[in-house]
Amino acid sequence: MSELETLILHGHYGTPNPLKVMILLEELGLPYKHVQVDITKVKEEPYTQLNPNGRLPTLEDPNTGLVLWESAPIVEYLVDTYDKAGRLTLRSFPESYHLKQFLALQSSGQGPYYGQWVFFARYLPGEAVAIARYKDQLLRVWSVLDKILEGKEYLVGGKCTYADLSFVAWEDGMRVKFPEFGLEKRASEYPNYNAWYQRLIARPAVAKALRINREEMAKAAAK
Repeated sequence: MSELETLILHGHYGTPNPLKVMILLEELGLPYKHVQVDITKVKEEPYTQLNPNGRLPTLEDPNTGLVLWESAPIVEYLVDTYDKAGRLTLRSFPESYHLKQFLALQSSGQGPYYGQWVFFARYLPGEAVAIARYKDQLLRVWSVLDKILEGKEYLVGGKCTYADLSFVAWEDGMRVKFPEFGLEKRASEYPNYNAWYQRLIARPAVAKALRINREEMAKAAAK
């Protein structure tokens, strides 16, 4: 893919949804540049000229002229456009729809529950009911996936797909960035889920994206 122009990912190291896209870019071997966006200015111009919703990430693809925001459609776009060999997807029926199903679970379930738990537990620790609710929902998602993964290595079709990979960023962020929440200690209660996650982060492209993300976070913290 050396003839491709460089894709531009507008994100912020240490935030999971841009990392979710980074993982796909690395897995597909696409040339890309990460543009670090000041997270306090995402609701301001010039960034809102790209993404009027003022959230991260946004992808610019000069090869097609597309500007796209929201991580889930970005993931689908990258696979549809650049994974012609189907390494990370399945195009058969009904598997192709099952992939969309799990991507929707990640986007509407895992990500929001993790995000709300972090918000309340870290910034509003007195809100015990909210903290308990989002923690319970987070662990519910774990239990659902743990049951689905019983006897399986991956979610759909016996191979790693974009649906599996989309869960990595939030899980990594919670385990590494917020160790005080103790998710590592709870992982043994969900052995299928935890074994699946360990398989995913052992993939070279995933490990590279996680390493870059952590290194850049450390650089920012040292400033």
